[in-house]
Amino acid sequence: MNLPWHLYCMAAIYFIAGCNHFRNPRLYLKIIPPFFSKPKLLNIISGLAEIVLGILLCIPQTTVLAAWGIILLLVAVFPANLYMFQNEKAGLGLPKWVRFIRLPLQLVLIYWAYHYTKY
Repeated sequence: MNLPWHLYCMAAIYFIAGCNHFRNPRLYLKIIPPFFSKPKLLNIISGLAEIVLGILLCIPQTTVLAAWGIILLLVAVFPANLYMFQNEKAGLGLPKWVRFIRLPLQLVLIYWAYHYTKY
């Protein structure tokens, strides 16, 4: 089965984002809400999940599983996006309107991943 080019784009986005968790962990640690314990571990887990899911998207036999995994990951990291929106220090210097746009963007990314659950 040939996978569409846009699936490879999604896979690359998650793979690169996952690698960035290890390249620049401070960026991600700032947006993890303080009520979560072990933020360093959460950063590692989410980074590894993005890398693995990005790779699995590219394998026809695991595309559907990876797409569902990405949906679950996006739901799991939503509290970080909400915290980033609400907390100026976690905002990474981004204007509030940009941080707000990240919230519904999660729904767009979930929809995009859902598209690949039917392969």
